[in-house]
Amino acid sequence: MSFTKNIEASKAAMAVGVAFIASIVLVTLVDDFLLANFVVPGDTEVLAREIAADRHKLSLAAAGYLFVLALDTVIGLALYIVLKPASRVLAWLTAAFRLSYVVVLSIGVFALVFDLVDARDYAAIKLFGYVLFALHLVFLGYTVFRSEYMPRSLGALLVVAALTYAVFFVELDLPEVAEILAMLTMLLAELSLSLWLIVRRNTLPSSTNG
Repeated sequence: MSFTKNIEASKAAMAVGVAFIASIVLVTLVDDFLLANFVVPGDTEVLAREIAADRHKLSLAAAGYLFVLALDTVIGLALYIVLKPASRVLAWLTAAFRLSYVVVLSIGVFALVFDLVDARDYAAIKLFGYVLFALHLVFLGYTVFRSEYMPRSLGALLVVAALTYAVFFVELDLPEVAEILAMLTMLLAELSLSLWLIVRRNTLPSSTNG
């Protein structure tokens, strides 16, 4: 990723934090106020009914979600810069899985908007995207854990968060409180890393040689 070579690690860390916090706000607006289950996997039938009832909402939700995915692209590239001193290979894999998630979800959104797929097919595409995202978190957590400049506790929390994505992939029939705890774990892991990077950005090792 030669286009990242002149970006300082401190600036990349700030980009991760700000982009992630902004994405939380946008995801909340899209999923809670526009189209339920459009971003976070959930009840496909509810999503299908809402799309059929109001195509205008679909357009607004799609625009918002594509902006979220643009922020995810920023996060993926910035994480490469932050993680590269720990391991260039692991940093590349971490970024690659997040960017792959962005590509898959972007295809799904465009396909749904242009009636190339229905809500059920879109849900399947979205689920595959979340598999890629969970793998991203595994590599992210492992890289953070083995680095010597970020807390190992953050790395462990990120790996645990990746495992909680099983609530989307497997029919576990969990009680609602367990599903809420799983969602909070996912949020807490990335938010904790983002806030740590913002606060400690000036302590990160230089990453200007690749």
